[in-house]
Amino acid sequence: MSAQYTASAPEEATWHAALIEHLRLHPVIAAGFGIAVLGLLLLLWQNALALIDGSASAQLRWALMAGGAGFAATALGAMSALLLKNMAQKMEDSLLGFAAGMMLAASAFSLIIPGIEAGNDLFQNRFFGSGIVVIGLSLGTLLMLGLDQFTPHEHAVTGPCGPGYELCQRSWLFVFAIALHNLPEGMAMGVSFAQGDMAVGLPLSAAIAIQDIPEGLAVALALRSSGMKPWTAVLIAAASGLLEPVGALLGVGLSSGLAFAYPLGLGVAAGAMIFVVSHEVIPETHRNGHQTPATMGLMAGFALMLLLDTALG
Repeated sequence: MSAQYTASAPEEATWHAALIEHLRLHPVIAAGFGIAVLGLLLLLWQNALALIDGSASAQLRWALMAGGAGFAATALGAMSALLLKNMAQKMEDSLLGFAAGMMLAASAFSLIIPGIEAGNDLFQNRFFGSGIVVIGLSLGTLLMLGLDQFTPHEHAVTGPCGPGYELCQRSWLFVFAIALHNLPEGMAMGVSFAQGDMAVGLPLSAAIAIQDIPEGLAVALALRSSGMKPWTAVLIAAASGLLEPVGALLGVGLSSGLAFAYPLGLGVAAGAMIFVVSHEVIPETHRNGHQTPATMGLMAGFALMLLLDTALG
C-alpha cells in the first residue's frame, strides 16, 4: 500500500458502494448509529460555542480539564516509546489487562452505580431507576457497534474491517481503531462531571488518566513495530488522545438539560466503555498466549480503581 496513496474517482465509488452495502446489511445498527451521531454533533457544537463566548459552566470546564488530563496521560505514555524500542509481549498484555480492569471497575463504580442512584432519586422507583441506565447501556452499545461497523479500522486478530478499509493507509486504520478506545473514555469523563459531583468525576477521571499511560505506550510501540518511524508513531499515538477532550465535551452535554439525561448519559458512557473492553482490549491481551498475566493485570487494575473510588469518592 503506497504511503502517498490518493483515492481515484472509481475507488471513491467503491468506498461509497461498500458503505451502502454495510448500511443495507445492518439497518438497525445504522439507524441507531445515525441518530446517536447527529445528536452528539449538535451537543459538541453547542458546548464549543459556550467555550468560545465564555458562557461555559463550571461542569463543562471541569470536564474539559479531565479530558485534557486524559490526552496528556496518553501523550506521556506515547513519549515513553522513544526510550523503549520494544516491550516483552507478556508485559504489554499485562499492562493492557490492567487498563481493562480499571475501565471495567470505573464503568461499575463510577458510572452504573451513580446512574442507578440518580435514576432512583428521579423516579422514586427502583425498576425505572435502573431501567433508564439499562436504556443508556443499550444506546452506548449501539453507538460503539455503529463505529465498529461503519468506521474503517484494524483489529489485532481479524485484521482490517469497515467500509473502504482497503483505500486507507495502514497507519490510518490504526488511528481509527485507537479513536474507538478514546472517545468513550472522554465521554465517561464528561458525563461524570455533568452534575458537578466531584465524588463521581474525580475517581473516574483519575482512573482513566492512569490507564491511558500504558495504553498510549502500547499503541506507540505497536505503531513502531508496524514500520513507522519513532517520532511518527509517538505523535500519532499522542494525537489519538485528542479524542478524549472531544468526548468529554460530548459527555457533559449529553447529561445536562433534562433531568433523566444524567442517569441516561452515565449508562451510555458505561455501555460504550464495557463494549470497548470486551470487543477490543481483552481479545488483544489474550491472543498471544498470555491469558494469565493479562488476567492478573485486569484484577490489579480493578482493585486499584476500587481503592481510588473509595479514597476519592
